[in-house]
Amino acid sequence: MATPRDIRRLAFQALYLLDARTDSEPADIRAALAQLGEEDPADLTPRERERAFELAQGAFQARRETDALVRELAPTWPAHRQPAVDRAIIRLAAHEMNTDPSMAKVAVNEAIELAKRYSTERSPAFVNGVLDKVLRRVLNEPETAPGLEPVAPEPAAPAGGEGA
Repeated sequence: MATPRDIRRLAFQALYLLDARTDSEPADIRAALAQLGEEDPADLTPRERERAFELAQGAFQARRETDALVRELAPTWPAHRQPAVDRAIIRLAAHEMNTDPSMAKVAVNEAIELAKRYSTERSPAFVNGVLDKVLRRVLNEPETAPGLEPVAPEPAAPAGGEGA
């Protein structure tokens, strides 16, 4: 049985595909997820792969709202300037935070772990800085804590990264 982390990782990969292949039909992404799930050491059931797809699709459908929020909270790093991997991680975590605020802190921590695994050396700090501001907004906390400015990510590497 897969863990929520396994499902979230597959959702991140699906969201990355949705963003990279916006002309794809959902069936194409589902087929790609089935292949990713087969290659993944976590034994994902068809229902778990479907849950991952639903998470990714929800985040993809909310991308304009998420991107507008990020542009407001981190104006020097709007979505179009973010590496695609970081953008997918941020969109997924923001969607999870807005869907289930009780799990918001978990979503941030998991996003940082995804950034450590799939992105650049500076990405975890960047993702943390952006998502901390989103978290404060979701939890209705002041956004003025010191030292929470997002660290600029490194230039994006060619698409593909580890497992993406």
